[in-house]
Amino acid sequence: MLRLGQFLKDAWSLARPYFARSDERWSAWGLLAAILLLRFALVGMNVVLSFWNREFFNSLQDKDWHAFIELLIIGRRTPSGLMPGFCEVAAVYIAVAVYFTWLSQWLQIRWRRWMTTGFLDEWLADRAYYRISLTTDRDAIGTDNPDQRISEDIRDFIDSMLTLGISFLANIVNLVSFLGILWTLSGIVTLFGIAIPGYMVWVVLIYAVIGTWLTHLVGRPLAALRFRQQRVEADFRYALVRVRENMEGIALYRGEAEEKDNLGHRFQNVIGNWWGIMQRTKLLNALTAGYDQVAGIFPIVVAAPRYFAGEIPLGGLTQTASAFGNVQASLSWFVSRYPDLAQWYAITERLATFHRAVVAARAAASQDFIRSEAPDGTVRLDDVTLALPDGTKLLEHANLVLQPGHSVVITGRSGSGKSTLFRAFAGIWPFGHGRVQVPANAFFLPQRPYIPLGTLRHVVTYPHPHDAYDRDQIAQALKDAGLPELVDHLDQDENWPVRLSGGEQQRVAMARALLARPDWIFLDEATASLDPEAENELYRVLRQRLPDATLVSIAHSGAVATLHEQRLVFRREEGKPGELVPTNVLPAAAD
Repeated sequence: MLRLGQFLKDAWSLARPYFARSDERWSAWGLLAAILLLRFALVGMNVVLSFWNREFFNSLQDKDWHAFIELLIIGRRTPSGLMPGFCEVAAVYIAVAVYFTWLSQWLQIRWRRWMTTGFLDEWLADRAYYRISLTTDRDAIGTDNPDQRISEDIRDFIDSMLTLGISFLANIVNLVSFLGILWTLSGIVTLFGIAIPGYMVWVVLIYAVIGTWLTHLVGRPLAALRFRQQRVEADFRYALVRVRENMEGIALYRGEAEEKDNLGHRFQNVIGNWWGIMQRTKLLNALTAGYDQVAGIFPIVVAAPRYFAGEIPLGGLTQTASAFGNVQASLSWFVSRYPDLAQWYAITERLATFHRAVVAARAAASQDFIRSEAPDGTVRLDDVTLALPDGTKLLEHANLVLQPGHSVVITGRSGSGKSTLFRAFAGIWPFGHGRVQVPANAFFLPQRPYIPLGTLRHVVTYPHPHDAYDRDQIAQALKDAGLPELVDHLDQDENWPVRLSGGEQQRVAMARALLARPDWIFLDEATASLDPEAENELYRVLRQRLPDATLVSIAHSGAVATLHEQRLVFRREEGKPGELVPTNVLPAAAD
């Protein structure tokens, strides 16, 4: 398999923390030990059944009805020792198989819970989720579809690792157990005058090595195809989610045809990749099916001369074939599990690259801006340089001091960098350097508010818990924000991102600010979806309800500019860093 060393290293680095550092490590080891013990017990029972099978077929050959019944029900003493009845072995086998599956599922869900929590913590810490969303990497290796990587890839990684890992260990035990049986049953064969003991062991070894080599040769491209499958499936699903989230906009633009083309294009990627998997799987299945079919009859053909020579009875022949099949299956584990291994390889690489992207994003976050709380309650930029992800500088070596109690509006042409400056104030923009100081009790209102899922109460109190404020406080905030009609719907859980219009969503954001009562409020086109009269009314409410809060607004509207005491214009020529220029507050001057 491609990059086997790196793959094993990645798989180990993903699995090791749960068993080495987690609070559940001892119980996890206990569960794993119990699962392995049960799995090895299943192997042991297969060994017992191998000897039972010999005695059973010998009873058929000898037409011994009494032995036949005893072997089926209560067991009997044989020259090899006490042989249990089939019913006894089957009852124990069923119980072991049931609890093996149950304990495996228990370990899987515990491991998945711990691993998912860890990935979520790392992804959300230091706003790594935000930084990697801004990647300029065309291939987006490690950063695309984080939702799928956290929800599906972790689940599949754990399932594959447990299933394949336990299967591999069980096959080693199975190989050791049946190898001795096959060696004993093989006897000695003379070939070209040379006596070869355990000749069937050498035959099965050669057979398995040839099959494994051919399988790897044919199936090697599956790993890359499976990796791509995870991505194109997630891309198609994400496109469908985007349509669902933007139904009104699509309907207003009458963009159904364009959306259909886009969805069709993404689904064609799914089909194309699936076709590649089909073609490669067809070749692999042809090889493995032929390999398995030959393996079914091959040991009987090889052992038949000894049977016809009278050296072994019918039971010995069937036991030899069974032992040969078990050894062959163990040695051919790689052949039979190749598609699963390719899938696991793809999943592991996706999780490992995602983890490395998150770690790199968190490490880079500490190297960008120096962020701290201003001791005197001011907002400061000291030698700040803002850049785009591609390195284009928007602002260079900027210094700025905003005093509390003096509202400021920042204007400028679209694309000049005003919103990027807003993100720098908020401490989320990762590209650039310098020192940014903002008081701790600051509130940021973007142009497009985030509307979470849940009840309207949760929507209004976000990001605080839904019980952080009493009903009267929430109702008053909604009324002040111009949404009195929503007060009676606070406990309704609906699709609020769709139900609320753009203007209503911005009013909800204002209600959040009224509830939070911050010292500084930063607004990035936060009233752009409202008419000038409504904008003026909301700013009046903010000043009335929060008289001690300082407003810093980014706006194009001249009406909004006149509601502030100071004005800064973000001026930037194409291809050059911009600058913040103080100017008079005049409606006509708004760009």
